[in-house]
Amino acid sequence: MIHRHVLFNDQVRDSSEKLLAPGQVGLLAGWGVFSTIRILDGVLFAFERHWARMVKDAALFHVPMPCTEADAQRRLLELVEANRAHNASLRVVVVRNDGSVWTGPSERRSDMIALTSDLHDWGRGVKLGLIRQARHAASPFAGTKILSWAMNLTWVEQAHARGWDEVVLLNERGEVSECTSANIFIARENQVWTPPLSAGCLPGVTRNVLLEEVHVPGFGIGEKELLPEELESADEVFITSTTRGLLPVLEIEGKPMKQRDRARPALEKEFSKYVERYVTQHRTAPAPAR
Repeated sequence: MIHRHVLFNDQVRDSSEKLLAPGQVGLLAGWGVFSTIRILDGVLFAFERHWARMVKDAALFHVPMPCTEADAQRRLLELVEANRAHNASLRVVVVRNDGSVWTGPSERRSDMIALTSDLHDWGRGVKLGLIRQARHAASPFAGTKILSWAMNLTWVEQAHARGWDEVVLLNERGEVSECTSANIFIARENQVWTPPLSAGCLPGVTRNVLLEEVHVPGFGIGEKELLPEELESADEVFITSTTRGLLPVLEIEGKPMKQRDRARPALEKEFSKYVERYVTQHRTAPAPAR
């Protein structure tokens, strides 16, 4: 459940207020970009990475960004304070308002909307299904995080109906791409692999931090094309996302996965240290200028 206050452009408002209109094209067509950010001790973890991805995706979809990174961060922190959401999840959305015969009157070409919610308990691991032909890796829009999310939500709903938590999405070549809202990794002995962006997956923030910032002696981590059978034969399989961290995969299509539990705990420990350093640094940094 979302918290009481929401951010609408540059104002924190009550979530019960009527702020949106049918003529906002992006609301009807899913024309916009978004990101989900983890709030830790009042700090927007890896905000600059989330914002950079939103700017990149917005340019590809011709969605005007409504403000600068500094202004966005300041406004989002005001929302965090209004909701006292110092350890929570934050969803920030930029929705386009024009570009169609269905456009209504609006003073802005796009709106920024943000809301916070309590953290979700994901349990000790996840059970996954498989969906074929679910990602088109060759598409110029592959790997973007946009408001048109209905297919992902439908797949998750179907998964829940079958007793699963999530699904692994395969691309047109039959390769593993990602889950609906998480990246996926395997470990085999001392090597950890995740699908490359060419598989059609989203460049998740946690995924990128693991690839670029986390170094564990004795373990290698990199990108590699993966087939479904490689998930079954791996020593460990885990998924990553902003709100899940590094979460073990317990089953795929009802088949138990190996739980050697060496690589993931080692990576999780170093990832947690990186998060702690980031939060400490940004908690003591001066507030963004108005």
